[in-house]
Amino acid sequence: MIKLAKLAKDLNVTVVTLYNWHKQGKIEFVKLPNGRINYVTNETYNEFLGIKEKKEEKVVIYCRVSSTTNKTNLKTQRDRMVNYCMNRGYIIHNIICEFGSGINDNRVKLTKLLGDGDFTKIVVEHKDRLTRIGFNYLKILLEKEGKQIEVVNNADDNREDLIQDFVSIITSYCAKIYGQRRSKRKTEKLIKELFIIQ
Repeated sequence: MIKLAKLAKDLNVTVVTLYNWHKQGKIEFVKLPNGRINYVTNETYNEFLGIKEKKEEKVVIYCRVSSTTNKTNLKTQRDRMVNYCMNRGYIIHNIICEFGSGINDNRVKLTKLLGDGDFTKIVVEHKDRLTRIGFNYLKILLEKEGKQIEVVNNADDNREDLIQDFVSIITSYCAKIYGQRRSKRKTEKLIKELFIIQ
């Protein structure tokens, strides 16, 4: 609780003015057991001064690499993100590391995070660590819920991951066109021809 004298001083009015506002129903006083009413709550004080309570931020770091062969890259990516958040004074609520293609829209850990919604900000190294397709849609939807995505580095990601995702797209479409059995052979043939052209 805060004394009326402090509120009066900070508002540059007299205590009598505060009592008049009390009579008009503009301000609520806190009654003490002894009957005195010379206090207001923190909420009332902040409201009169136009101070908004700062919402506690729940920062989640999300790291991803395309395959388990990149375990070392995942660890270094995680370390970079932790250092980035610590340098900005963020309190890290959770760190999520995942293997999977950037075009895979069914990554278990990311799906759980988005479903639970227990965060205010997701920090990612690159946009495509979160998703290669539909990043802006995801950003808009999260902003509507008062959540943010903070991208540390907006530069393009490395070529190796991009090729891995490209192969995933081809594999997915070959499986739909030729069926699961023939898709592997067709994918390998198509990729070989594409990289010969390159």
